Amino acid sequence: MKVINLSEQTSILNRYVAEIRDVEIQKDRLRFRHNIERIGEIMAYEISKTFDYSPTEITTPLDVSHDLLDQDHVVLATILRAGLPLHHGFTEYLDRADNAFVSAFRKYKDRLNFEVMIEYLASPNIDGSTLIITDPMLATGSSMELAYRALLTKGTPAKVHLAAVISSQPAIDYLQGVMPEDTVCWTAALDPAIDEHSYIVPGLGDAGDLAFGEKEDEI
Repeated sequence: MKVINLSEQTSILNRYVAEIRDVEIQKDRLRFRHNIERIGEIMAYEISKTFDYSPTEITTPLDVSHDLLDQDHVVLATILRAGLPLHHGFTEYLDRADNAFVSAFRKYKDRLNFEVMIEYLASPNIDGSTLIITDPMLATGSSMELAYRALLTKGTPAKVHLAAVISSQPAIDYLQGVMPEDTVCWTAALDPAIDEHSYIVPGLGDAGDLAFGEKEDEI
């Protein structure tokens, strides 16, 4: 699996990541969601550079223009609920894509131990598609792997991209061992560790709660 850490480049993306981490700026839920969306837009643009392109004739009011247009059939998949703002950012740029939705949640056995469960899947056929799976926080990698496995029940994609706002090094190491070798993982930031609750450190906290409000966890 190839890993592309966009924070290694210097761009405005770094400011958006810094703002979603900031405990003071996080108090503005609208700004938090909007920054996640903007990160999604930037990531969609970067991923689009890997698509296949073909010359296409476009008729203008004065003549014919010869343009290179993307040819990939893109399926954008996201993991509910935290993935929605990131997904929305992707759809702003990849507006011709089909969409898929997977629910993954932590089912706790006790305060620290849990297993990731898949409860819901809505997806088009993904045979031959360019599949992009988005999830803002790649903490352990389990949700991403299970979402990918669930989506494979809908076909076999030609290309697979994983996209996360913040990834942990343990998640990257885990996914290196379970995803196809030609998978590309894109992240806006790569953090070194996860804590005993499997939250990314330094991370930003719970992206779903920050975007939509706190939920009542079942333990």
